[in-house]
Amino acid sequence: MREKILLNDVGPRDGLQNQPRVLTVEQRVQLIRALIAAGVRSVEAGAFVSPKAVPAMANTDQVLAGLPRDSGVDCQVLIPNLKGYQLACNAGADTVVLVVCASETMNQRNVRMSIETSLQQAGEICRVAQKDGIRVVGCIAVAWQCPFEGKTDPGKVLDLAGQLFDLGAADVNIADTIGAANPQSVNRLMGALAREYGAARLACHFHDTRALALANLYAALESGVRKFDSAVGGIGGCPFAPGATGNAASEDVVMLLEQMGFDTGIDLEALMDAGTLVGGMLHTVTGGRADTWRRLQLEKSAPLI
Repeated sequence: MREKILLNDVGPRDGLQNQPRVLTVEQRVQLIRALIAAGVRSVEAGAFVSPKAVPAMANTDQVLAGLPRDSGVDCQVLIPNLKGYQLACNAGADTVVLVVCASETMNQRNVRMSIETSLQQAGEICRVAQKDGIRVVGCIAVAWQCPFEGKTDPGKVLDLAGQLFDLGAADVNIADTIGAANPQSVNRLMGALAREYGAARLACHFHDTRALALANLYAALESGVRKFDSAVGGIGGCPFAPGATGNAASEDVVMLLEQMGFDTGIDLEALMDAGTLVGGMLHTVTGGRADTWRRLQLEKSAPLI
């Protein structure tokens, strides 16, 4: 049997949060349903954050209400604090994602709290979530470099990961928020994290700012990581991190992994349709780096993988 890789499509959250065009609830539901139809089993459906700060994430509770809850898909939502957790719980989220930045400046810009305060809130949320039966994923942002403080000390990331696991996080997602990592630095950091905490509880989130997202994903794969974030169409970007561009395109990631012999469980042609769908909604070009080649293959009735 082929080894399985879990892809969490963050397009409906990370992908949409920094777009000039804000999609309706109905459009967001339509996108997520298209991803589910393509075989995506984990989706970041939205965020319970201030609609004034991030208008594209307003009414995430209505998005969750519009999704099938018996599909076996893990519906994740981003939360900044305990209030966000309570909203996510009431809306029926399966998993909540807590972000702690590896630099004080970025943490203040992102959630207006110190790292210490963020960790204290994470502990409170993990305790409540355990009682509620909700899974918690801890995400360490700017794990390789911060746009305000420069390169991140790998030891800081290892320490934060350990604290999040101790607090009760099921997984810890290591995020290259501004796309500043390279394959060598990814291999070193993820290898150290895997040796310390086990690769099975780690995930990675790469942005393609310097055209290195796929190379970085491969480096993490070589370190034993088998869970990755990606965004349909390659859309995305953090509104609080200057210069951050889109995530690794889900279409490119699926093509890479399937050609290497891994099993993503995702229908690439159907995923491409979802990318075309969101591109039309946003009035922007989507599809990933190999989109032109894949479409030529389809015209020739040739295999995509």
